[in-house]
Parts: sequence; structure tokens; C-alpha cells
Amino acid sequence: MANHKATKKDVRQVSKRRERNRYQGKTTRNAIRDLRAISDAGEAAGKMGDVVSKIDKLAKNGVIHKNKAANLKSAIAKKINAMAGK
Repeated sequence: MANHKATKKDVRQVSKRRERNRYQGKTTRNAIRDLRAISDAGEAAGKMGDVVSKIDKLAKNGVIHKNKAANLKSAIAKKINAMAGK
């Protein structure tokens, strides 16, 4: 265990951040899974904004890479556009 006050504080901060990042990441993954399970294009398009917002927040905070965020959003958009085309 750390001996300096600043290092102890840093350990506490890192622990909080890790838990927050894990929670937000899992919540976003669940939202993506639920969005992909929707079969109605109109409903999926309505929920897409919320999911994209969550993905952008993860990328902004450094939880996921910005290119991964772009790939996730692109895949979601492709799926919804394919449903709308049918």
C-alpha cells in the first residue's frame, strides 16, 4: 500500500474513476444490445439518439477510443438504414 498522502488519494480517485467507467461502459453496451434487438425501424431511429449520445460521452471521457466510437455509431446507423429500406 502507498505511504504518501497524495498517492493514497490517487488510489482512491483511480478506484472511483474505474467504477464509473465500468458502469457507463456496461450501460452503453446494454443500450446498444437493446437497440440492435429492435425490429421496428421507426422505434430504433427514435432510440438511436440516446445511444449515440452515450457513445460520444464515452469517447469524450476517454473510456473508449474515438475511432471505436465512430465505428459503433456507423454500424448502428447501417443497421437502422437497412431496416428502413425494407
